Amino acid sequence: MAIEWDRVELSGEVIERTKQSVPDAVLESLNRTRVGLKGPVTTPVAGGFQSVNVALRKKLDLFANVRPVHSLPGVKTRFQDVEIDMVIFRENTEDLYSGLEHEVVTDVVTSLKVITRTASTRIAKYAFEYARTNGRKKVTAIHKANIMKLGDGLFLRCCREVAEQYSDIQYKELIVDNASMQMVMRPETFDLLLLPNLYGDIVSDLAAGLVGGLGLVPGANMGESHAVFEAVHGSAPDIAGKGIANPTALMQSAVMMLRYLGERDAAERLHGAIAKVYAKGETVTADVGGKASTDEFTDAVIAAL
Repeated sequence: MAIEWDRVELSGEVIERTKQSVPDAVLESLNRTRVGLKGPVTTPVAGGFQSVNVALRKKLDLFANVRPVHSLPGVKTRFQDVEIDMVIFRENTEDLYSGLEHEVVTDVVTSLKVITRTASTRIAKYAFEYARTNGRKKVTAIHKANIMKLGDGLFLRCCREVAEQYSDIQYKELIVDNASMQMVMRPETFDLLLLPNLYGDIVSDLAAGLVGGLGLVPGANMGESHAVFEAVHGSAPDIAGKGIANPTALMQSAVMMLRYLGERDAAERLHGAIAKVYAKGETVTADVGGKASTDEFTDAVIAAL
């Protein structure tokens, strides 16, 4: 394995200094390498600069957010006797994340939920192709078309049209509130989940909670020509520098990146090393019941390699 790293800084301080959510140096690097492994960046609440993730997805057309959620050995959850293994496919470019908001009059705000045939069909095809390529058997489209008959209705129609092209894959639909309940009660029944942007954001965090939390779950933002891999969790400036953060999610994201790059042997070695450390349970971080520091956990994974 030979990876040449091109490191670029992306933080709140850099954004404030450059006045750009995605500074030119970051964009130039990603356009040159077309692959990125990204750390979390804090997004200001109710003001400040635009979300870096949203800006990156729009600028690079990273239309598919892919989040595998699976049980890790030794992690205590409410589902000790259940093997959870699902992949969430979240449309990444539109819906309420289009950011089209308008204050009609004082204290009356409208936000536009944008759903298009192009984006809905594209994410549906991506999910079904993934299912076929990886031997998965079922895709569940999650929606609220009983209420948003036009917007979510269009998303659902596109999913149905794509499903007709994949007769080897079982297709079903669930309303998002029912799907959330079913995931908490019977998470082992889910395989691949297909969702618009906002539901995908919420449901993927719910799913992470089923297997031990956001510190464990990886993610990828995939486009036609670019791919950016990142941990599902956001930033945690309150624990920065304390050596207690769990690096598993970013390591698992690196596993996804290695597979994407065709470095499958390296990916499986890293994936296996992480599983060994969790199965042993002696050097895991506090968020999953251990006492190890970030460095101690990392050293244990390196030793397991």
